Amino acid sequence: MTTLLPLLSGLGTGLALIVAIGVQNTYLLRLAVSSGMRVVAAAVVVCAVSDAVLIVAGVLGVGAVVERFPVALVVVRFVGAAFLVTYGVLAARRALRPSTDAMRVADEAADDARAATRVADHAADDGVPEPAAGGGPDRTATVVAGRTRTVPPGQAATMRTAVATMLVFTWANPHVYLDTLVFLGSVANQQGPDDRWLWTVGAVAASCLWFGALGFGGRLLRPLFAKPLTWRVFDGVVAVVMLGFGVLLVVGA
Repeated sequence: MTTLLPLLSGLGTGLALIVAIGVQNTYLLRLAVSSGMRVVAAAVVVCAVSDAVLIVAGVLGVGAVVERFPVALVVVRFVGAAFLVTYGVLAARRALRPSTDAMRVADEAADDARAATRVADHAADDGVPEPAAGGGPDRTATVVAGRTRTVPPGQAATMRTAVATMLVFTWANPHVYLDTLVFLGSVANQQGPDDRWLWTVGAVAASCLWFGALGFGGRLLRPLFAKPLTWRVFDGVVAVVMLGFGVLLVVGA
């Protein structure tokens, strides 16, 4: 029982800190409803591993070093603010000028692979050439289980783009250093030498649970995002969140 107490305390503190509308969570949800399982899994790993590294570094005392060099956080703050404002403007543009195509997503990537194989086999048997990629500059279409899946431009992200963007959202945000390195690190060290690492395991588990639930659970919202109006509303919310956080970083809040 005494072992569970620091674990549960770290889990609860980590969840209380991370479960909020923020840039990481907003972007991960976008990936969950618009990208494939591999891209979502990579983004979840980036978020969870980044939090784990920062929390452990805070327990080891790196937070004290960060507090002694506030200039570094100032640089991070303005870089992060510029990125957030840019992303927010792009999201606002998507909300104001949405694509006319609705996104229809298959339930599982395995179905996509099997359907693509069947289409290729039929095309080969019938002597029908595969569809050319030049069907239009503003849409990407594939055949899934006998129907067309249309992905609006800017909705899906490649692996490289998703990972790079998530890394910037995570590491170019000065609040993540204050929350993990300084706050969680100091709270963990207050547990004493015997319990601080159990508390740290709980805090790291909180990040893994939350990002995993948001990334993989968010895929359940895909039918809702088949409607263009949903994308307009979501991109509007994203624009407000990104621009809001960007402004707060500029003013130093």
